[in-house]
Amino acid sequence: VQLQASGGGLVQAGGSLRLSCGASGRSFTWHAMAWFRQAPGKERDFVAGINWNGDITDYADSVKGRFTISRDTAKNTLYLQMNSLKPEDTAVYFCAARAAPFTDATMREPDYDFWGQGTLVTVSS
Repeated sequence: VQLQASGGGLVQAGGSLRLSCGASGRSFTWHAMAWFRQAPGKERDFVAGINWNGDITDYADSVKGRFTISRDTAKNTLYLQMNSLKPEDTAVYFCAARAAPFTDATMREPDYDFWGQGTLVTVSS
């Protein structure tokens, strides 16, 4: 089972990026998924989550109104649309999935069983 995050890069403040997280080895159609990020020298933090059905989303206060999480179950892919990026959004972004089906997303790292390798987002001022 593997999650592969992609789409990171260097962008100027105010710009946009879309991250993708593809899954291989199993389907996550019925599973909650989330994005976390880790800035240099800091702990990994919750960014956004989406429940198994895709109809409930949750966001960290710092990204509300700027980031949008979504999923395409047919493609077994998770997305994070990031707009109005700020230098403080600079971090390695990780996607994660819960093993239990029919669950909601949470903000807690231990609740997630599968993790991608991370993709670096750098926002210049």
